[in-house]
Amino acid sequence: MPVSDSVDRDGEGEGADARDGAGTRGERPDDGLPINELFYSLQGEGTLAGVPSVFVRTSGCNLRCWFCDSYHTSWEPTHAYMSLEEILAEIERHDADHVVLTGGEPLIHEESVALLEALDDRGYHTTVETNGTIDRDAPIDLASISPKLESSTPTPERAPDDADEADAEQWAERHERDRIDLEALAGLVEDYDFQLKFVVTDGDDMPEILDLLAELRDVADVPIRDDDVLLMPEGATRERLAETRTRVADLAMEHGFRYTPRLHVDLWNDAPET
Repeated sequence: MPVSDSVDRDGEGEGADARDGAGTRGERPDDGLPINELFYSLQGEGTLAGVPSVFVRTSGCNLRCWFCDSYHTSWEPTHAYMSLEEILAEIERHDADHVVLTGGEPLIHEESVALLEALDDRGYHTTVETNGTIDRDAPIDLASISPKLESSTPTPERAPDDADEADAEQWAERHERDRIDLEALAGLVEDYDFQLKFVVTDGDDMPEILDLLAELRDVADVPIRDDDVLLMPEGATRERLAETRTRVADLAMEHGFRYTPRLHVDLWNDAPET
């Protein structure tokens, strides 16, 4: 199993950050980030699948995918604040050259830039997993961009079982409004080495993916190759992946895109800190 540093805590209170809806716990350092998990594992997705990495998972997100596989960073955000010094000390405990900053949506936090700068100074390779709605100026080695499709929007019929009905209705409108930001997407692909990683359920998702790629190619000042596009099966459990993976692999071959597994799900199912 992956190695956990057990920094995740239950959030307390009703105080909410206006950017992300995350509750707070304890003192917030001036340079701190709300950390849900910090652990050592294998990268499970994308072009670096299989690479040993330290994962820094921040809490809080500006979207609410109904199938979110990190529920406690979005629908029910929980975290403990850690200072930049504390985060770096935990990372340095592990024998890894790669660090993955993930969430939630880590780029909603301005303090993520300082962390990425510190990691760059120390020679780490950094991947940032982002939904593509925020573009920040930071040293990022790989922007792993996962634009959210219409099929990710929560509805009363498709929302997490534990989600409050009124909360789900509110987020349905906000999520649909904010899930695609073409300007931010273009900035990310222009500024960084990138991969576009789409969560796909079935062939109904493909027209939207193809339309978005066409729009992005029109506005971006860099080429976006089919090889930069990865299709990833929707599913946070082995059982769900068994339903989606073959049809998504077939779609990747049909359209000339890359297929990416969810290695961590194959290995550890839906266990936390993977």
